[in-house]
Amino acid sequence: MDSVELLLHPVRLRIVQAFLGDRTLTTAELSAELGDVPPGSLYRHVARLVAADVLEVVAERRIRGTVERTYRLRLSAVHVDPAALAQASVPDQHRAFMAFVAGLVADFDRYLTREEVDYARDGVGYRMAGLWLDDAEFAEFAADLGRVIAARLANTPRPGRTRRILRTVVLPDDAADNRPHG
Repeated sequence: MDSVELLLHPVRLRIVQAFLGDRTLTTAELSAELGDVPPGSLYRHVARLVAADVLEVVAERRIRGTVERTYRLRLSAVHVDPAALAQASVPDQHRAFMAFVAGLVADFDRYLTREEVDYARDGVGYRMAGLWLDDAEFAEFAADLGRVIAARLANTPRPGRTRRILRTVVLPDDAADNRPHG
């Protein structure tokens, strides 16, 4: 099973997302975070991700006759190479994007079911903008955005920090008349 197919499953996608930000978690900690996922299902999906080298065991500890494992995400295993994505069939690309969007919708639904929802305090937002950029300007924009994000990816957990999930989608607007108006 290739990495795209492996990660298309909604539970596995949530497991991977839980590890984003260079986190290490035990299955018990993961279960507490993904409380709506039945433990048996969670263990099966974690095992599948370990077998596929998406998660790696970074520590083992004996507890009452069992072994508690601590896992970490192997980022290289979940990176989908743009060339590989370009070679994927249109239906496969559609399924991958639908999994991405479904994950976004599920995350937002979980956010809305919190006891306290405060967009400003929590930094929640969604925006859409139309940018008029030639290819060179777009490349510069993407590089600038990448630098801003990369500088913060190195942040580690500490008191006062909240892990935030950033998802981006950039599409050309083929429906627009690509001439400026005014």
